[in-house]
Amino acid sequence: MALESLRYRRGSLEVLNQRLLPGQLRYERVGDVQRAWAAIRDMEVRGAPAIALLGCLSLAVELAGGAGPTEDLGALEEFVGQKLGFLLSARPTAANLGREAERLRGWVRRRVETPGVTPKLLRESIIEYIEGLLDKDRRDNRSIGAHGADAILGGLPGGGPVTLLTHCNTGALATAGYGTALAVVVGADRVAANGDVANKIGTFQLAVAARHLGIPFYVAAPSGTCDPTLASGDLIPIEERPGTELTQLGGVLLADPEADVWNPAFDVTPHELITGGIITEWGVFAPPEACRAVAERGQQ
Repeated sequence: MALESLRYRRGSLEVLNQRLLPGQLRYERVGDVQRAWAAIRDMEVRGAPAIALLGCLSLAVELAGGAGPTEDLGALEEFVGQKLGFLLSARPTAANLGREAERLRGWVRRRVETPGVTPKLLRESIIEYIEGLLDKDRRDNRSIGAHGADAILGGLPGGGPVTLLTHCNTGALATAGYGTALAVVVGADRVAANGDVANKIGTFQLAVAARHLGIPFYVAAPSGTCDPTLASGDLIPIEERPGTELTQLGGVLLADPEADVWNPAFDVTPHELITGGIITEWGVFAPPEACRAVAERGQQ
């Protein structure tokens, strides 16, 4: 049975602290948005889909516990918006949380404008909406795996065994518990409109090597990772981690304390190097077509 990155039931949320793996297997309680923010920022949870789910579910936990205004629709809407805005400040590169926050804000606005909706009904419906994201994530993960397997196996002459190299957090711990990149090469945290991809540091070098050796290079990402508002990868915000992550290990200094450290968490792979395509829950797309397809689907 695959490990679960998150454990949720109405009013209760736990996150597997991935910073302790493989030495310890410990789930920690996430009782509010503040704790989720810290888990996201400190990389206790990793993988863009899991980050988005943890943030949204932590808001559901707060609402289930009675946090926020109880008598005014507008005040409750503002409360939700403020919580989502705070969560977005934790990790700037991963696109999924921003996309889900935008969708949730729009959905809440429409619910507020629905005749007969009370603050109590709005609160309950927001919780149910967020809980629905869990099931959607699992469905999308399976679709991505199936599309990826079809694309890769379909390119094999006469069948035969397949050797795959994965990079980034591509399995169950990156998502709600299944994984997005089980049959592909790399994951992604953000896809620009032209198909450039931001992923964990080292992806670009792998793409260059694959291109040189004639090995198909795929990216697997749910549609929420696409960001059609950014024309190219040059505009993707790249998170920089503390230099101590490279100069210290377990609190022990490994380098000169005055050493100048640059520690980007991501690099950008140009779309030209993504020779296999971008695999989403809707199918496999040429890199420049992925975000366009997502935008078109969003308008339907």
